[in-house]
Amino acid sequence: MKNTYSIRFIIRKNKLDKQGKCRIYQRITLNGQRIEISTQRKVNPNLWSSRNERVTGTQKENLQINAHLEQLIYQTNKYFQQLQDNGKPFTIHQLRKMVQNRAKPSKMILEIFREHNEQLKKLSGKGYAPATVIRYNTTKDHLSQFIEEEYGWQDMPVNEVDRAFIQRFEYFLKTRRNCNHNTSMKYVNNFKKIIRIAVANEWITKDPFYGYKISYQWKEREYLTQSELDALINKEITIPRIAQVRDMFVFCCYTGLAYADIKKLTRDHVVTGIDGDLWIRINRTKTESKSRIPLLPPALSIMDKYQDHPEVENGNCLIPVLTNQKANAYLKEIADLCGIKKRLTTHLARHTFATTVTLTNGVPIETVSKMLGHRDLRTTQIYAQVLDRKISEDMGVLKSKLVKKTKENQVSS
Repeated sequence: MKNTYSIRFIIRKNKLDKQGKCRIYQRITLNGQRIEISTQRKVNPNLWSSRNERVTGTQKENLQINAHLEQLIYQTNKYFQQLQDNGKPFTIHQLRKMVQNRAKPSKMILEIFREHNEQLKKLSGKGYAPATVIRYNTTKDHLSQFIEEEYGWQDMPVNEVDRAFIQRFEYFLKTRRNCNHNTSMKYVNNFKKIIRIAVANEWITKDPFYGYKISYQWKEREYLTQSELDALINKEITIPRIAQVRDMFVFCCYTGLAYADIKKLTRDHVVTGIDGDLWIRINRTKTESKSRIPLLPPALSIMDKYQDHPEVENGNCLIPVLTNQKANAYLKEIADLCGIKKRLTTHLARHTFATTVTLTNGVPIETVSKMLGHRDLRTTQIYAQVLDRKISEDMGVLKSKLVKKTKENQVSS
């Protein structure tokens, strides 16, 4: 049987409250039967358009009411379609029950997100890095903009999130926010945590992420080769600020420290290791994991160079460090001076330590992982994959030479 079905919105002008407003009702008609349900919204009758069945005017309150009415249409159509898909006859009273149940308070997505981020903020530095808090706040802001632009709502019930919502959010991140694939996946993964909180608290019964694969594209880590690193070290730089950033970068190349870690590094982090030599012992800012790094000669040389620097003498740092923004700007100048075509950043120095300085020279990957402060060996194995590619390229050159030599021998014989 084909069901005839429609939705309208009406007001009762003869039932005004003390503010001169009347309720807006949702009228649902199914196979000739009609019911009316309060939308829980009121309007000044003079601002109601009976023709458009919406509030007129561009005031924020009026726009929010209209957005609410659109939401009701979306939800009611969804319930109607669910009953249709069952393939069994149903009545308007069954539809009414589903529609009225939506009036029960439902946890809202952004509300859950805000609560989560407030808790995360209080744990900043206690198992969570400040950067993690920033990333979750950024994800919430992207999600808020998505809900407002795509649905016209200020927030959205968490039980309205489905697979299509997630896919549309991913598309929004890549197009409207111009995020690359991996960055988009990170934001979606942050959102996934919020949904898991909703599932754990039984605010929703089904996880919309079930079967949804969050995949990252392989991105090769750039690093400096030994010849590039030597060129950087041996380059004579007469401008103090440029030389200072170069030295900081080289120090990171021989310690594997990230910018946030070298920024907080002081003499207190330098200790005598088990071998009697100087080591750096520090808890990583990002993960709070421990890093234990024996100091190599190039790093020791830079430490000695700056031991009389005012900031070092005051105990504020081990070597002077500029802001990350300035350091990266100066590194661009340094790359140009040294003829290095790669984009130098403070984090590229960490990659150089993992590949050129340690793994290439036979340091076991487990040891490198410990020095980098990685919690998972799989994170360090990314650098091993980079080296495999380099081995493949080098061996490819050797194979070409051997093939050429074999052909020459065959010709001579």
